Amino acid sequence: MTLLGTGAPEGLPRPDCLCAACAAARGPAARAATALLVDGALLLDLTPGTVTAAARAGRSLQGVRQVLLTHPHDGPPAAAPPGLPAAGRVPDGRELTLISGHRVRAVPMDAPGTGYEVASPEGAKLLYLPPGGAPAGPAAPTRPYGMVLLDVTGRPDALARLRDTGGVGPETDVVAVHLDHDVPPGAELARRLAAAGARAVPDGATLSVGAPPGPPPAPRRTLVTGGARSGKSLEAERRLESYPGVVYAATGGARSGDPEWALRVGAHRERRPSSWRTEETCELAPLLAADGPPLLVDCLSLWLTDAMDRVGAWDDEVWEKTGRRQLRERVEELVAAVRATRRTVVAVTNETGSGVVPATASGRRFRDELGRLNAAFAAECEQVVLVVAGQALVLRG
Repeated sequence: MTLLGTGAPEGLPRPDCLCAACAAARGPAARAATALLVDGALLLDLTPGTVTAAARAGRSLQGVRQVLLTHPHDGPPAAAPPGLPAAGRVPDGRELTLISGHRVRAVPMDAPGTGYEVASPEGAKLLYLPPGGAPAGPAAPTRPYGMVLLDVTGRPDALARLRDTGGVGPETDVVAVHLDHDVPPGAELARRLAAAGARAVPDGATLSVGAPPGPPPAPRRTLVTGGARSGKSLEAERRLESYPGVVYAATGGARSGDPEWALRVGAHRERRPSSWRTEETCELAPLLAADGPPLLVDCLSLWLTDAMDRVGAWDDEVWEKTGRRQLRERVEELVAAVRATRRTVVAVTNETGSGVVPATASGRRFRDELGRLNAAFAAECEQVVLVVAGQALVLRG
């Protein structure tokens, strides 16, 4: 299968757009509107530059027996080049068999457009979804697809739904297409997609369905650190938004009577996928020990505040007598649970110690203990990310 284009319907860069992503999408980083040439016999989506893109990729369109569209195309229709059959669309749920032996089934979408499940004569299967679309029906495939091509950045919930129904498994090659200017290009795009178990390829790339997926597995344990309002919680949520049934461990509690805290909690809840389940608890060790879906912990600094409350760490005398030892035991229990867990874990913490030295002994104590906790937790993680001004810097992994 050759991807004649991998960009959004308007391409990348967008015409007359002055944003930073479009400014950077030049030369090899530019992307034409997504179109797929399958085994030289089937063309999925006809764009104005299809013939040129095929020639650039060293492919011929002379053997194409069917041209199918997946979504409404804005602007003037793309005329079929001479020799190509007229573009059409298969009704939802119907199956089409080509003279080449390929079988194409139309998959209903929850947005305007049609997805296509394509099976080769040898039995390899791929699923191609339109921009902004996710499968609408509950029907599940009999086995995971060899390859899925979809709008990963625009509809991560579509990927989560496919994982939940068995359409995407560990061996499925997930390829991001319909790439637009709302996601930074280059290394940042690759990093975000890798966290979702997906990858992007350049225009003109030829892939084999059923071949080993390109990207390495996503890190199983990740620590996301950063300052206040740096975007660290959003970064952590992005890493799991393409997975179903995530457990969100909120360590901050309800704080009744604090309207500002309620607004913060509400903003976090609104942007979480509806399939996620929230656990308001600081008992993290049992969650880490249990089998289950991915776990998002937000955040370790609030967990430490609770732990220090429990051991009386704010009182100098109690701290010296029993508090220091008891806190070490609680931290060691948490770190051991992270080391032994089989779950996918993303944890958020605050980065302290880079600003003004706290004026009180208890403030300095909290700063020091959080630094120690962060270092111990990070040592057990395959990846550590620092978020500054909304930009994620990979420190490890």
